Amino acid sequence: MAKMTSAYANKVLRKLQEDKEFWRNKEQEGALYIAALDEEPVIPEYDYTEVAGHITEIDEKIVRIKHAINVNNVNNSILVGSDRMTIDEILVRMAQLNRRKNVLDEMRKQQPKTRINSGFYQNRKTAPEYQYINYDLELIKKEYEQVDSRIAEMQIALDKYNQTFEFEVAL
Repeated sequence: MAKMTSAYANKVLRKLQEDKEFWRNKEQEGALYIAALDEEPVIPEYDYTEVAGHITEIDEKIVRIKHAINVNNVNNSILVGSDRMTIDEILVRMAQLNRRKNVLDEMRKQQPKTRINSGFYQNRKTAPEYQYINYDLELIKKEYEQVDSRIAEMQIALDKYNQTFEFEVAL
């Protein structure tokens, strides 16, 4: 058993992914080789059992660490403003709010009235067409700021938690 913060666990996961990629590359480069019939082949050093064993060992560590993170995220809660939320609730809500923020960002960038470019060669219409927004632009801007502030509030609480709270990982 090892004690880790979520931030440290994610660093360990990145390192394990790098190690796994090393062994995958070793497998990809060593599993096959090409030789001409009239030459002595240069056979790369490759031991399937060794490589597969390292990959399996790394995968097992990744599973244990990710499971510990998930259990931690479901079982622990923190205050975000005046709301108590589990870590997994915060992660889900932040994803929802980020998607909403993107929609609001597009809406707040719209001009109240925009001329539609109908092309140079359109002979039938001579009157220009305009696109109008069908919402209160100031309300959208205010809503955008509120969503952005809520995301920041959640992120700060989550960052503090991820840097300080330790949980057990069965390695």
